[in-house]
Amino acid sequence: MKPDTRTGGGPSQRMLRVGELVRHALADVLSRGDHIDPVLAGHIITVPEVRMSPDLKIATCYVMPLGGKDITPVIKALADNARRLRGEVARRVELKSVPELRFRKDTSFDEGARMDALLRSPQVQRDLDGEDASDQNPTDKETDAE
Repeated sequence: MKPDTRTGGGPSQRMLRVGELVRHALADVLSRGDHIDPVLAGHIITVPEVRMSPDLKIATCYVMPLGGKDITPVIKALADNARRLRGEVARRVELKSVPELRFRKDTSFDEGARMDALLRSPQVQRDLDGEDASDQNPTDKETDAE
């Protein structure tokens, strides 16, 4: 196996592009609402990200029902209907082979809320306020006093 010559080791442009194609197609399928599964029919599901494997054979789809509730039954219903969803995605994108769809809970909203709470914490605010005071140049303080 060849070593990865890309810097950073992140996803390639092709992985990102195919991931976006699959994400748009899957979001379109889920937004139409013509689901066989009653669990899926009862939820509006967002697809914020799709990550492709390096060989483009597996698409890990990060999903979240609107409101963030009932994620476990939604993930199970999506997994149970993955084959049908894959067929629907295949009709919407032109790919040599359509990847296997795997579904995971999207935690980016939770992480964003956690980071926001952390940035608003008194300890961080104290550090930021202290940093602002030390950023002023001594010459600025002298001109401010005049």
